[in-house]
Amino acid sequence: MSTRIVVVGGGTAGARLAQRLPVTLLGEEPHAPYNRVLLADVLAGRYAPEVIALPGTREPVRLGVRAVRIDRAARTVECADGSLVGYDRLVLATGSNPVLPPLRGLRGAALPEGVHPFRTLDDCLTLRALVRPGVRAVVIGGGLLGVSAARALAALGAEVVLTQQGERLMERQLDVQASALLRDHVESLGVEVHTECRVSGLRQREGAVTAVELADGFVLDAQVVVLACGVRPRTALAREAGLDVGRGVLVDDELRTSDPYIHAIGDCAEHEGRVYGLAGPALEQADVLAELLATTDPAPRYTGTRALTRLTLGGPHPLDLAAFGDATAQPGDDVVQLTDATQGAYRKVVVRGDRLVGGVLLGDLAAVGALARAWEGDEALPEAPLLHLLTHDGGS
Repeated sequence: MSTRIVVVGGGTAGARLAQRLPVTLLGEEPHAPYNRVLLADVLAGRYAPEVIALPGTREPVRLGVRAVRIDRAARTVECADGSLVGYDRLVLATGSNPVLPPLRGLRGAALPEGVHPFRTLDDCLTLRALVRPGVRAVVIGGGLLGVSAARALAALGAEVVLTQQGERLMERQLDVQASALLRDHVESLGVEVHTECRVSGLRQREGAVTAVELADGFVLDAQVVVLACGVRPRTALAREAGLDVGRGVLVDDELRTSDPYIHAIGDCAEHEGRVYGLAGPALEQADVLAELLATTDPAPRYTGTRALTRLTLGGPHPLDLAAFGDATAQPGDDVVQLTDATQGAYRKVVVRGDRLVGGVLLGDLAAVGALARAWEGDEALPEAPLLHLLTHDGGS
């Protein structure tokens, strides 16, 4: 008798596992699994929603099905429609939820009209229906998601203001120089950028947002507000089932939770103290788990993901970005930087001893192939001038 594998969640990790193995996949969204990385391109009108659909799974996906309870003793998943789905192995790929900031005028899950997170395809389609040329839009959050949303809204002709509480845009991925170049690029698209700027509240009239209030008393008129304040692992289902949860659902090197019949992968999983929240680790975890569930040989192990993140901020003027490791140099580190302000290009690597420990590339990714191999392999660098790392195209 074949093993009944049930996957809860139709995002990147869950869909990848369903491509590799025969599973029952429960997807809460009504849409077929899609590439969340490309949502900004759908918002900007660059891609139709069907273009970002992920490759087909080996079994049909049950769409619009929300799992509400796990009975670990009976090994069943209860769904919101009252149905029960039995499992031999359960995989939680529940992803993450958008963080809703503690603002005046924002209470509970019911958001004022015109206020939207930017996490799902439905969020994207709703925003696209609201935005037309001249609409005043404020994006709260200057990380990757906020920058992507601001660029997409500007491409639609909106008057966009991007607010960031931190000192610079995309501060998790970029150093000071790269972030400054990114800001120049975003502002060249007509986006007004405010950093070191804390949003304190929303103004409303008849249930619809009219303005965003800043902590310094300044008020930004707004017809549309996009919340891009980060994400939080979605762990409620696991927690209510009595599984061990930290920031995410705790898993070991076999991606098992505290229940040996339940695994967790993707944004909801925490492995060795890390919650990745990126597509690369989610795919690698799904691939390792697929091998583990399909083999009787010594089980493969997940030892963490060491991958260079490569992104394209789409739109009429695409901007390529690659970042990895820690690009902030420590005393004794060797640093190489190349900047071409006229082209909006910046490249930097940090080397500690004989190891590449971090770097960032913006605008010009010619060297990304060689850097990716050096970083992912975590091997001693060849005795060559450090400049070679940033000028060799590595066959990319």
